[in-house]
Amino acid sequence: MNVLFLCTGNSARSILAEAYLNSAGGGRFRAFSAGSHPAGKVNLFAIELLEKNRIPIHGLRSKSWDEFAAPGSPPMRFVFTVCDNAAGETCPLWPGQPVTAHWGVPDPAAVQGTDEQKRKAFLGAFAQLSTRIRLFLNLPFDKLERHALAAKVREIGRAGTEEKA
Repeated sequence: MNVLFLCTGNSARSILAEAYLNSAGGGRFRAFSAGSHPAGKVNLFAIELLEKNRIPIHGLRSKSWDEFAAPGSPPMRFVFTVCDNAAGETCPLWPGQPVTAHWGVPDPAAVQGTDEQKRKAFLGAFAQLSTRIRLFLNLPFDKLERHALAAKVREIGRAGTEEKA
């Protein structure tokens, strides 16, 4: 099953999600990422975090979502936006009507401060995304009809956003 993670710059959050799902998915999924206005390069803090967690980085690149809306592109089963900007933009029409959901995560690349503060922001984003991806991986895909599956993936997008008591 193909999964596309979308963001604006495709340099941090969507890249982390793509790499993690490809690593954790056990071959059941093929993840991709793209952006509405790609930065043109992957954020070095994202690369560092993935390498530290022994997640393969080969082939990761910042790219436009137009690549995945073009004829001949891999058909997507799921499309997730992982940043608020992309959630509000008009996305291309995806062939095959994939299940879509918004899994917004604060942008670690926007954090100002020391390298350590930036690393902490990337770790927080990665923790939130990896939690959601693990929940996604545990869904009973073969037992849920499309409407129920769509509701479940939207619910996952709210994981970790609950107010802390």
